[in-house]
Amino acid sequence: MRHVALAAALLVAAAPAAHAQSGPAAKPAARSALHWGPAPAVFPKGAKMAVVSGDPSKAENFVVELSMPSGYKIPPHFHPTDETVTVKKGTFLYAMGDTFDPTKLQVMKVGQSGTIPAPMHHYAQAKGPTVVAVSAMGPFQLTYVNPADDPQQQQKP
Repeated sequence: MRHVALAAALLVAAAPAAHAQSGPAAKPAARSALHWGPAPAVFPKGAKMAVVSGDPSKAENFVVELSMPSGYKIPPHFHPTDETVTVKKGTFLYAMGDTFDPTKLQVMKVGQSGTIPAPMHHYAQAKGPTVVAVSAMGPFQLTYVNPADDPQQQQKP
């Protein structure tokens, strides 16, 4: 399986001004102050991301928000650290396993949150336009269960 680390440059490009919020005394950015950009290449195209606090490329706590269009899917994957997801907008569908099975999806609505322990295999889908806050310990890494699901591999000739 291939580990895919989110490079600092990708995350800085996704949210340059919000990055200035990092540091021990930093407070999370207000939603209106977030600077959204395309999600890093490790995610399927179509999502946007903003850094709320911390630096996902470093060994520190971070919070990012991921905005997904309706129907957006993240194939089965896992992380080397625990990940807490909080729904800010829309409906977030998720399940555990190595194969995307829509019949197993569970529902999380606005205000609900849950923690997925490392290295549990899981996948997700947005129902309606959806925004989730993801908090974890960096550096953020995402490994697809099936390397062919990695959007970065699909872009190679």
